[in-house]
Amino acid sequence: MANRASTMTLAALGGAAIGFVVGWQLPNATPAAPAIDDAVADSSAPPSLELGERQRGEITSTSELNGKDGSRFQRFTLPLEEGALVEIELSGPLQGTLALYDADQQLLASSASPAYYDAPSAASLRRRIDESGDYTLVVSGHDLHSYGPYTLASRQMELTTSDALEMPSRADGWLQGSGDTYTLTIEETGLFQIEMRSSDLDAYLVLEGPNGYRREDDDSAGNLDARIADFLEPGEYRLTARSSYGQDSGLYTLELAPHELANGETLRNSGELTFDEPLHGWFSGETLSYEFTLDAPAAVTIDMLSSDFDSFLELSGNNVSYSDDDGGEGLNARLYASLDAGSYRVTARGHGGHGSGLFELRANGIALDELPSNGQLEVDRPVRAMLEPGARDYYELVVESAGDYRLDLHSDDFDAYLELEGQGLSLRDDDGAGGLNARISTHLDEGTYRAIARAYGNSESGSYTLHLSSE
Repeated sequence: MANRASTMTLAALGGAAIGFVVGWQLPNATPAAPAIDDAVADSSAPPSLELGERQRGEITSTSELNGKDGSRFQRFTLPLEEGALVEIELSGPLQGTLALYDADQQLLASSASPAYYDAPSAASLRRRIDESGDYTLVVSGHDLHSYGPYTLASRQMELTTSDALEMPSRADGWLQGSGDTYTLTIEETGLFQIEMRSSDLDAYLVLEGPNGYRREDDDSAGNLDARIADFLEPGEYRLTARSSYGQDSGLYTLELAPHELANGETLRNSGELTFDEPLHGWFSGETLSYEFTLDAPAAVTIDMLSSDFDSFLELSGNNVSYSDDDGGEGLNARLYASLDAGSYRVTARGHGGHGSGLFELRANGIALDELPSNGQLEVDRPVRAMLEPGARDYYELVVESAGDYRLDLHSDDFDAYLELEGQGLSLRDDDGAGGLNARISTHLDEGTYRAIARAYGNSESGSYTLHLSSE
């Protein structure tokens, strides 16, 4: 197994070092480090650089020439020991890059990254050394116009190794290619959480255990960090920490701890969903279902909130079907629908079936005849109003002559979302009027309808214009 880290101490040997970088800039191409053979070599042997030594230098017009792009560079011989995790930083006026080669002139690490190449910050690289020996460190100008003084600083990062993890515990590790594997022993059944965080790579966790147990996660901890939260039975588990694409390198941290239930609430993963009585449940990959019944038509709002995974809601029954991913704040789901009397089913799960963890489910309803009215909407008499964050504005339409009508919702402040209901009709639109404006064009029979003006996002607000016209 690869070395593991349960604690991490940094031995600063010659100055601060930060970041993670690689390479050389080729004209009109992705940054890449040139082979040493592409240079017009100086006849003198490269000077030696000791790990922890602070070295000053300067790239000038007399420095060695990179035959590919005309940049200038300097080489150093750097003795390194097997197993050492080294970090080297280039700072100073020189806009430059670093590259580390082994004794066979194979590129191991460099400081040019296509995603971050335009950043003017200091260049640095990290590498775990697989074999003791003399390595070549190359300092190069960013391009053929890059000259100036620079400073090299280096340090060794010493990681305490361990393949076994406890609950709770913290482990700091280094990925280089394939994933790291740990053993984890759970003594008592409980609700636990494991997080993998890294600023260097896209974290990915795999947890395997007794009776065929297996869970995977990519981004449930936010950004590119991973989280597995679940009930675990007693036994020995295998935890694999890796990158999403399997080949990235970098530092990461594992944190293992019991997961606290919200306010000590009892978890409920099925049954009746009662309005105005929030419930807590636990999602672990299996779709969960709840039911409710309406005795009279109502405008219903259902929220699914979780800080553990990306929630997803579905509503079905009585010839209607709705779904939502991120209609609430952040990755929370929110469904809103005007429903007739009848029985309905709410399905709660993670987006794409992924993730696991604690969630809260809330539902409330307002009888349709009790909905607050923002007034009556008449043909060719636009309404201008202000939408509050998270609000829905309701307008009554009385159609006296059947025909084709167009309803427009325009706003420069938020992404407009429009709904039209009544006489058996239920229509919705997001961007039908172009840009972020909404439009519903349809045939309306005589009767009373309700128009709902709102923002696509739950937190958006601002001024808007609602216009009904006859086509």
